[in-house]
Amino acid sequence: MAWRQGQPYSQDLRDRVLSTAGSSASVAERFGVSPSYVIKARQRRDRDGDLCAGPQRSQTPAKLAGHDAELRKRVADVPDATLAELTGWVYAELGISVSITAMWTRLRRLGLTLKKRRLSLPSGRVRTSRRRAGGGRN
Repeated sequence: MAWRQGQPYSQDLRDRVLSTAGSSASVAERFGVSPSYVIKARQRRDRDGDLCAGPQRSQTPAKLAGHDAELRKRVADVPDATLAELTGWVYAELGISVSITAMWTRLRRLGLTLKKRRLSLPSGRVRTSRRRAGGGRN
């Protein structure tokens, strides 16, 4: 059984785990799950009577999720604003306190950048230091 993080085990496996008697460790070893999974599934069954997985948690929407249009307009109006200035503007105008990282993540998801100049091709190979002097011979 391939389990991926963030997804519940199949209902079939859950039913087999819950219908098997024995210690949590022995049931877990038999079905290839962790003992804590067996304990938590049994606790949920005994406490709530639920035999199925509960809803996924920690799926909170981003604070800036509903304000994409305002962000796009602000970046278009003030293209040289820093992330710190944008977070200050969001707090002053929208009343939302966000970190610089949250602002950067939202702008990245919107495809917006804060470059000070347009992207240009490199000018090619340029010497960055002077040539060494000769050995003193003529």
